[in-house]
Amino acid sequence: MRSLRRALPVLALASAALLLAGCSASEAPADGGAEPEPGGTLVYATGDAEPTCLDPHVGGNYPQGLISTQYLEPLFGRDADGEVVPWLAESGEASDDGLTWTITLRDDVTFTDGTPFDAEAVKANIEHLQDPDTASSTGYLSVKEISDVEVVDDTHVELHLDSPKSTLLEVLSQQWSAMESPAGIERGMDENCQAPIGTGPFIVESWTPQESVTMTRNDDYVPTNPELDHDGGALIDAIEWRFIPDAATRQAALASGEVHVIDNPLPTDIAAAEGQDLSHIDAPRPAASNRIELNSAQPPFDDRDVREAFIRSADPNPGIETLFAGTTERSYSVLSSAEPLALSDDDLFRTDVDEANELLDAAGWTQKDDDGVRMKDGERLTVRFPVSTNQSTAAEQSLFEQIQANTAAVGFDVELQPTDLSTWYGALAAHEYEAVSAPYTTVGPDVLRILYHSDGTVPAPSGYFANNAQLKDDELDQLLTDALATTDPEERGALYTDAQRIVLDSLTVLPLYDQQNHFLTNGVEGVTNLHTISTPTFVNATLTE
Repeated sequence: MRSLRRALPVLALASAALLLAGCSASEAPADGGAEPEPGGTLVYATGDAEPTCLDPHVGGNYPQGLISTQYLEPLFGRDADGEVVPWLAESGEASDDGLTWTITLRDDVTFTDGTPFDAEAVKANIEHLQDPDTASSTGYLSVKEISDVEVVDDTHVELHLDSPKSTLLEVLSQQWSAMESPAGIERGMDENCQAPIGTGPFIVESWTPQESVTMTRNDDYVPTNPELDHDGGALIDAIEWRFIPDAATRQAALASGEVHVIDNPLPTDIAAAEGQDLSHIDAPRPAASNRIELNSAQPPFDDRDVREAFIRSADPNPGIETLFAGTTERSYSVLSSAEPLALSDDDLFRTDVDEANELLDAAGWTQKDDDGVRMKDGERLTVRFPVSTNQSTAAEQSLFEQIQANTAAVGFDVELQPTDLSTWYGALAAHEYEAVSAPYTTVGPDVLRILYHSDGTVPAPSGYFANNAQLKDDELDQLLTDALATTDPEERGALYTDAQRIVLDSLTVLPLYDQQNHFLTNGVEGVTNLHTISTPTFVNATLTE
């Protein structure tokens, strides 16, 4: 049996080790020499898209994960080594056949509306995620295999699965499957989207669209967060979560002391942070790397030679080196460098313009129009590339422009289409794209199944599908299915290695770099990030100014 049980002494030692270690990738050092004081309002400025719903069960994008970390908590978490640790749950144990998971819950937690956190609440949350009317995507995929939720008693729930899922505890650690008050859910989607009710250290008080969300301290917080380094709840009184799309405006507000934490800073501002007495937290996201995916289900990228020609001519390395000011490195893997099983192959993604031209000639794209764009049977070699300006940083958008110019030199017409997040989702749902950079954050190497199993070409209830490469390969499907079912680490690792090789060799993906997650802080200490999806938590934060 695979099992996980709460080990409080180990967690306590881990917290002590973090304190002794000082500054790390997940903890910023104190700003200046001021002594921190409890209380006050922390101001956070985000450049990510403003959610249309504060309930991460609905849809399931990263901006929802960012903000909901403050008021919703999952059943499990992960430590800095990637090991699953208890959170609202005490333990999780799988049956020998992997088809039943018994989850033991804490008995001392209550939602902030007074609703008990118990087995019935877990059942209500899983059913909410599975309900098509919720229109969940990321959370839905985490519980998709659960066929029945059996309430054994208040603190024990059995999850019965249609097929084994060795990663169940990992995906239940994601913010998109965090626990919400059943009474809050029953209010209906509109009201629940405005202010989800959780067990977290903060409570959503108000939301002024296109401006900010105000969250206040949960005075009755039960210490459950694995990152917590003290007794009791949060030390600050409140969080003001501002939506400031422009990076320069966010940076100016941080430098002036108007805000305490910003995300998505410009690479040049990250490089200059130390000289400005600003602290930097580098928390790359786990699972998938950031990559361009080529739609293999429709022309021109249904032809492998054309995909290879695009990759041979894209030449992203110079842009990554200059545009990102040394804050990231080129990736040659579809998995994040945070994943130990990541398989990298730099030769497969080498630049060779002559070879690109030869491949396009061989594929029949031999004519050119007056603009130098290759043609075949009267059709231009056009690549529609929708870009979410809410998800792609300015540096990344500039990189795409360089790739556009590089591939134009061999005859591609890459049409970059900057758009808002909603329109971007619509373009993908309608298959109105040939290339796309679609960040996808989850936990662990099972992201390969979400992104590249043929099942991923079928839309979730939200209408979103994750297999943007439209990759369909029977051997790959079997490898990913087998990896999901096995709990043997060596066997699982071998299966994921073979699966990555098929994905890489398909040339449907052009890896770029780890999904970026950078935060700059000023006038605050104790900001850490969760080791699940690398979102910041302010449960330990204190203001120094």
